[in-house]
Amino acid sequence: MSYLKFDKTLLTNLEQSLTKETLRTNNAGAYSSSTIIDCNTRKFHGLLVVPVPELDKDNHVLLSSLDETVIQHGAEFNLGIHKYQGDNYSPRGHKYIREFHVDSEIRTIYRVGGVILQKERILVSGDNRLLICYTLLEAQSPTTLRFRPFLAFRNVNELTHQNSALNRNYEEIENGIASCLYAGYPHLNMQFSKKVNFVPEANWYNGIEYYKEQERGYEFSEDLYVPGYFEMPIKKGESVVFTAGLNPISTRSLKHLFESEKASRTPRSNFYNCLFAAVRQFYNKKDDGYYLLAGYPWFKFRARDEFIALPGATLAIGEVSMFEKMMEVGVVAVRDFIQGKPKSTKIKEVSSPDVLLWFVWAIQQYSFTTSMEKAAEKYGDVLKEIIEFIRGGKHVNLFLHTNGLVYTDGRQKPATWMNAVENGSPITPRTGYVVEINALWYNALRFVSEVSKTLNNENYADILSYQAEITRQSFVETFWNGIYLYDFVDGQYQDREVRPNMIFAVSLPFSPLEKAQQKSVLDIVTRELLTPKGLRSLSPKSPFYRPEYIGGQLERDRNYHNGPIWPWTSGAFAEAYLKIRGRSGVSFLERMMAGFESELSELCIGTLSELYDGNPPFKGHGAMSYAMTVAEILRVLMLLKGFEN
Repeated sequence: MSYLKFDKTLLTNLEQSLTKETLRTNNAGAYSSSTIIDCNTRKFHGLLVVPVPELDKDNHVLLSSLDETVIQHGAEFNLGIHKYQGDNYSPRGHKYIREFHVDSEIRTIYRVGGVILQKERILVSGDNRLLICYTLLEAQSPTTLRFRPFLAFRNVNELTHQNSALNRNYEEIENGIASCLYAGYPHLNMQFSKKVNFVPEANWYNGIEYYKEQERGYEFSEDLYVPGYFEMPIKKGESVVFTAGLNPISTRSLKHLFESEKASRTPRSNFYNCLFAAVRQFYNKKDDGYYLLAGYPWFKFRARDEFIALPGATLAIGEVSMFEKMMEVGVVAVRDFIQGKPKSTKIKEVSSPDVLLWFVWAIQQYSFTTSMEKAAEKYGDVLKEIIEFIRGGKHVNLFLHTNGLVYTDGRQKPATWMNAVENGSPITPRTGYVVEINALWYNALRFVSEVSKTLNNENYADILSYQAEITRQSFVETFWNGIYLYDFVDGQYQDREVRPNMIFAVSLPFSPLEKAQQKSVLDIVTRELLTPKGLRSLSPKSPFYRPEYIGGQLERDRNYHNGPIWPWTSGAFAEAYLKIRGRSGVSFLERMMAGFESELSELCIGTLSELYDGNPPFKGHGAMSYAMTVAEILRVLMLLKGFEN
């Protein structure tokens, strides 16, 4: 029995089934995504979505969907489903679905009269290729399958409409056809593992709607092109594999390729395995090395996201070598910035004030997993370069003051992870002395001092220790208000809003706070911010509390960091909780993890979302699968495992 399974009752209820999505990636930039009933609800959905570097830096939907039809005794049963204007769904193939499973592969079972058809979907690792295996499990009479491919050939951020520029020509290839709708695109090669008849019957299907885009205030209607249909007989017990890829393939290899890819996948058989499989989907191999994608379906390679997520995405699952591979690219990106060189990697936003400090933290986590000696040997030089870069006043927006604190200007552009903007200006303008940035700075000074001792550079270690003590004293004087920490301090202004950022001053390995202060911060964060899905971005007691991430772009941006839950902060919360409560805090955090386990069956099956509404029922929003969320929950599981006997 599958860990993630849905039955007919839920699948035939559109109100429920359309909210549940699927995702598979190939670790090279491509992905396949839809809902559990294969009705696309986002412009980002598609069976084969691939990068087309010849055109731009975005992904492109080539194959939007594939409608299957079961034919018996001349009767046709279309298993597809599309939404049209006025909540009109046609065809309504979801009514034939009996089971849906997310495991090593995505598996759907249809029942049409005496016919039971199984469909399994997978992406080939490292190749822009989709595989779908159809198996006729039961049939009482001769059965034919028909397949209609819905083609888009467009950027994921755009929608296509019927036009005369489209190229209707196609080329017959082994057991299929190759088609390229527009200049600049690669050919889409659609093939089967057995001989198939292609019937050219070109049509536009106009007015297909994506309600998720409509909810978000974007254009939501498009026209898709169907060049014709494939048709073949199938016998009881027979399996047929369909593939869509950028290159033709020998069709004799398709069944073996499908089975080998399926066997190589991690079964989604429990909470940990789901997160393990989900986090590895963010791994991305490029020509210059390995990256960690920030999230699906729209995020790319962002420095802050990568360095925060990297320990949980690699070290927490035993992938130390992958940490090192990704950090090779990370070191290049950091040094490009420090040395004022043109950017030579695909990692963006390295210049953000907190990024270098999160980089140091990631190395610190590596030292805990391996050893201080190994961390010092591999990364000691770049760590010193970072510290001296900041101490030397060379950072564009991180200024070391004589009181030992670092100052950042967050008025003109966002300076932290709370980075939503309105008309180019920060919605949450955290500026001046920012609490987590200065906690990270203190932690970095102490850690690099320890690294220097390991490298027998006692003099430099003492310099940083002295610097750290100045920072610690000023931190407490500046941020501590007697109960908790100000979120930021700018001149005479002290921001009293209760936000999750203060928890890092407790959770970091080197805290500038006394034990009693740490406990007081933990108490207020637990009391005002904690939910079953992690920490709210703002206390409900604030007059600015906006808990729901809904509405158009502007409304969502205004709400983004002013109430919704950001579950990635759960990692820091768990660290802080265990630091204060010790073993007695384990059962509490295990119950907290149960809230995330239940989420695996909600928005995107088998993974976790970017953020959640701050109030019940804590509905998920944003990126359907978010690296920082998945990685930090994995790190919590690792922390809890450390308390096992």
